[in-house]
Amino acid sequence: MTSIIGPASYQFFGIFPAAILSFILPVVGIGLFAYIMARRLAPLVRAAPDFRMDRIGQRIIRLITIWLGQIKQPRYMLAGVLHIVIFAGFLILSIRSVSLVIIGLSDGFVLPGFGGWLGDVYNFLKDYAATFVLIACIVAGIRRGVFKPARYAVPEQYGKDHTAEAVFVLGIIGTLMISESLFEASELAFAYQQTGEWHFTAPLSLVWIFTHMLTGASLNFLQGLHIFSYFLHDLTFFFFLCFLPLGKHFHVITSIFNVFFMRLDKGKIKPVRYGVSDEQLDDLESFGVKKLEDFTWKHMLDFYSCADCGRCSDQCPANAVGRPLSPRFITIKARDLMFKNYPLSGEIYKSKMLVEDIYTEDEIWSCTTCGACEEECPLAIEYINKIVDLRRGMVDEGLVPQSLQKPLKALEKRGNPYGKMEKKRADWALEKEFKAEYSIKDLTKESADTLYFVDSITSYDDNIQEIARRTAMILDRAGVDFGILGKDEKDSGNEVLRFGEEMLYQDLKAQNTEAILATGVKQIVTADPHAYNALKNDYTGLPPVRHISQVVAEKITTGVLSLKPCLHPEKTYVYHDPCYLGRHNGIYEDPRQALDAIDGLTRVEMEKSRDRSFCCGGGGLMLFYEPEEETRMGVLRVNMAAEAGANVIVTACPFCLVNIQDAIKVAGKEGEIEALDFTELIARHLA
Repeated sequence: MTSIIGPASYQFFGIFPAAILSFILPVVGIGLFAYIMARRLAPLVRAAPDFRMDRIGQRIIRLITIWLGQIKQPRYMLAGVLHIVIFAGFLILSIRSVSLVIIGLSDGFVLPGFGGWLGDVYNFLKDYAATFVLIACIVAGIRRGVFKPARYAVPEQYGKDHTAEAVFVLGIIGTLMISESLFEASELAFAYQQTGEWHFTAPLSLVWIFTHMLTGASLNFLQGLHIFSYFLHDLTFFFFLCFLPLGKHFHVITSIFNVFFMRLDKGKIKPVRYGVSDEQLDDLESFGVKKLEDFTWKHMLDFYSCADCGRCSDQCPANAVGRPLSPRFITIKARDLMFKNYPLSGEIYKSKMLVEDIYTEDEIWSCTTCGACEEECPLAIEYINKIVDLRRGMVDEGLVPQSLQKPLKALEKRGNPYGKMEKKRADWALEKEFKAEYSIKDLTKESADTLYFVDSITSYDDNIQEIARRTAMILDRAGVDFGILGKDEKDSGNEVLRFGEEMLYQDLKAQNTEAILATGVKQIVTADPHAYNALKNDYTGLPPVRHISQVVAEKITTGVLSLKPCLHPEKTYVYHDPCYLGRHNGIYEDPRQALDAIDGLTRVEMEKSRDRSFCCGGGGLMLFYEPEEETRMGVLRVNMAAEAGANVIVTACPFCLVNIQDAIKVAGKEGEIEALDFTELIARHLA
């Protein structure tokens, strides 16, 4: 009775030891992979610095949940489940792939600890893993190659379609699964013919199926198949390893690092340059990102890590309305440029201005910084900081849209984008009926525990000033001792920072910080999510900041505020999540809790809500921008509310209110749908 000959002992034609080939393949494969990786790391070495070694414990948790746990994948259920199966199978089979390389040099090699029951359990799991991965690859290949979901499509202006590469890689993975299973099955079938006894394998697994298919084969055929399948697996494995850094599947290698070094703080914008303080900004020769090497190494790692899944663009409101922006291609174009400028051989090309080379001005200005793309990405790719850095570079070069020049100059001169006098910032409090009942403290002259930070749009827009009055009314009824800064308040600068006017933002921040700290207040309250985000995340050294919805929810819970039954129970209400309250700061439940406290109020949800909320398109300076688009974001949002059966859209952001009210008119739904601010609805129902 003979045993099958393993690759370490086999000789081709009875002369050439297979072990030599088993040695050459990994040496060449690993050497070539190391060379390719060295070339791929070249642009990261030349990139701008980025500090990402803080809060290691939190990063490890993100790594476990996002990378290992794949928690974002099921947001697109079918594609997500397929990816999880392939990913999990890869992790399980990686142990087998490593042991197979060594088996080519030492027959019967078993990894330490895998010789007993643990090895039996692992083999059982491994056989099923290979089976399910193959099935997932077949389904994914049919889905990608035949059904072709729209989010994978590549518009002509963005280059070639990546379907062929995706299907090719699925074929490589399938080859690995089949060859590994055939390698083991041929040995088991050989042993069965010699002994007549079955070795236990996972029922209905690939190994089980192949073993039963091969029981009638000759011993010579099984021997040849055993060696062929081994070297097919080995060759495919090292080919795949070296192929990964050449295209979109580079994320298989880089994703673990990209997730570990991901941005931990939502709502916060990176500094102009790490290691340069605000006071040293005047010493910088250049601001923002102009050339490829101006990106940080983490942002370059983002470019390498994109899986080209299209989820970011599928959720992007700018892309949905036909603006010249697709987050997916912001990344892909930069990755292709890195491949071009840093080739695998030869000299490194000199980088050009990115806005002249691969991006357009309209493309970069079209972003509303809503964060939908970042929320959706399963690989923690960042977009907002890149967009802001590109805008910083454009502003530094004088490339500012005509429609934005006037509000930016007004902000520089008057501290607000409307160009109105500073002394009129508190005129909202002088409305006759309001003034007769309420007296608002001026914190430049009086003291209070709480600062109500009003911000520019609520202070100066005649149609939005009612939010300020309603907010003051709610705070008063809630027993909050508060006041305002009046003429000493400047625009929070949330949009100024995100539009790349760094020095103007620094000036606004410095003036607001000085004025706030001089009051000695213990907390800040605002009804504007943009102001909330800036004061909470971009400023430093301020007292705690709260949004009015948080205050209302707390006061209702403690019984300080009580609400009357719904004044219009016949209407159906829907809450629109503002981007800078929801996605950027995680405040989803407080406004809903307050609305649900109104007895008899019927509330529904739109399909896109909470962290998938759809931007209204009116955030900050976007109210002044005139983009190219097929329709308005606000109109799409109003239509979503109508589809949900709502008569009233409630939002907790003055920018959203302006844009949604305007969108209702454009959509021709006046009389069918109305828009209300959160503070107005609550104030109407105060008992």
